[in-house]
Amino acid sequence: MIATRHPLLDDTQQLGERIRELGPWFHNLRLGGISTAPEHFLGNYPEVKYQRFRTTLPADMTGMTVLDIGCNAGFYSLEMKRRGAARVLGIDTDDRYLAQARFAAEITGLDVQFERMPVWSVAALRERFDLVIFMGVLYHLRHPLLALDLIHEHVAKDLFLFQSMQRGSSEIAAIEEDYEFTAAAPFDEPGYPKMHFIEHRYSHDSTNWWVPNRACAEAMLRSAGFSIEAQPEEEVYLCRAHPIQIPADGPHAIYPQR
Repeated sequence: MIATRHPLLDDTQQLGERIRELGPWFHNLRLGGISTAPEHFLGNYPEVKYQRFRTTLPADMTGMTVLDIGCNAGFYSLEMKRRGAARVLGIDTDDRYLAQARFAAEITGLDVQFERMPVWSVAALRERFDLVIFMGVLYHLRHPLLALDLIHEHVAKDLFLFQSMQRGSSEIAAIEEDYEFTAAAPFDEPGYPKMHFIEHRYSHDSTNWWVPNRACAEAMLRSAGFSIEAQPEEEVYLCRAHPIQIPADGPHAIYPQR
């Protein structure tokens, strides 16, 4: 089906006014030749980040299903649809971002669905997706490992694209299967998995709660049931979901119940 050209594409002034009404934007999209966040403090974001890992993803996603968790204004959702994905669902909890994403889909003529939903409710989708995107969300959550467990338990079928801000050492220490109770020294190694807790704010943002070092980010992925297939840039991982053994005391993600 050929999408109808949006009438605002023929009226640059009104298009610009509508973009400003929906602002401020975090994703810098190009809509009808107009940038939505031209003064972004990270530059042309997230396009500059996407360029570093775009070739890691399948170039042809024909027939694939995609879930974009924390979709913001829909940059990655729109890009996956451009690659031919059959179904793309973006979810977020911010109504302003969702309004931006829906507007961007209308302007670009791309059939992408956006819904208000937190990561804690993904079980309600009752659907597994060929690719789950979880970019820049982990450190905004008070319970980050639970989020990874829920994604693995309920919506991840195969590919998992993950990104987290990282701070601290980028070293990876050799971790043993077990330690004696008196063995305290391993915890002081720079490459031991560590998560930094932010009690107040980081980068003037009160929603930044936890920032892992590299070892911690990778250990959390493995613990939740994701094998790392590629690390195309320092914060981005392409993983695959694999079955995990259910512990004797029950599955990792016990809420919400099916």
